[in-house]
Amino acid sequence: MSAHANVASVIIKRKKVVGGGGHHGGAWKVAYADFVTAMMAFFMLMWLLNATTEQQRSGIADYFSPTIPIHRISGGGEGAFGGESIFSEDTLPRNGTGAAANRATQENRARGATGSDSDSDDAAQDKAFESLDAMLQGFGGESRVMENALEHINTRITDEGLVIEVFSLDSRPIFEPGTDQPTPLLRDLALLISEITKTVTNDIAVEGHVRAQPLVLAENPVWPLSHKRATQMRVLMEGLGISAQRMQRVTGHADRDPIARNPMALRNDRLEVVLLRNDT
Repeated sequence: MSAHANVASVIIKRKKVVGGGGHHGGAWKVAYADFVTAMMAFFMLMWLLNATTEQQRSGIADYFSPTIPIHRISGGGEGAFGGESIFSEDTLPRNGTGAAANRATQENRARGATGSDSDSDDAAQDKAFESLDAMLQGFGGESRVMENALEHINTRITDEGLVIEVFSLDSRPIFEPGTDQPTPLLRDLALLISEITKTVTNDIAVEGHVRAQPLVLAENPVWPLSHKRATQMRVLMEGLGISAQRMQRVTGHADRDPIARNPMALRNDRLEVVLLRNDT
């Protein structure tokens, strides 16, 4: 017994062998795929910004941030009734494009708050303004020069009427810097707007806006300059065949209504030609 007690214990070590070497983890592949996808989206965004006009970019932005009018008689949504309310005229199953008291749908117009004919008159004028806008945008396909000129135009329909905004861009101003002398670009745009305006009989208003000055001056020129520029646009349009009787007002807003975040940005140098709604 004593002999066996002095014998050292035998320790057996078993080594676990993993075959194939493994993949050493695959999380990096997922991260790399996400990175490639993000870069592809980024370059597509850069391409869109370069290949589209400001009018088209505005439309794309509106698509991703829609504004849905809410009214007590019409939700204006995209649901089963397509924005129509249950009070819509004629048959309920026919879908429209939304309705409100001031801007009724073109088909099956909701009666709105009053049910008066003024709602249908407004809808008819909206339709006419949309046709003018489409006609204006259609000139862009005639030539590359005209397409570039349309980059200086934005349109919108408001309670006042159809607003045609003409604005300066970097290296392509519509007026000579610091003056009311129109550039050849503005003369071309005035010709285009005048031809479109001749197709209707609405009265016209012209409004001028300028960018802010970098220094505080004793006599700030922004007020007289904005009015002079609006007057120049009026003179150009009248010289192109627009009746002076249609001109209802010419206004200078100075730098009080900037459209760009930076009040001194060249984008704030702009004119607005408004085709006013007809009195009803």
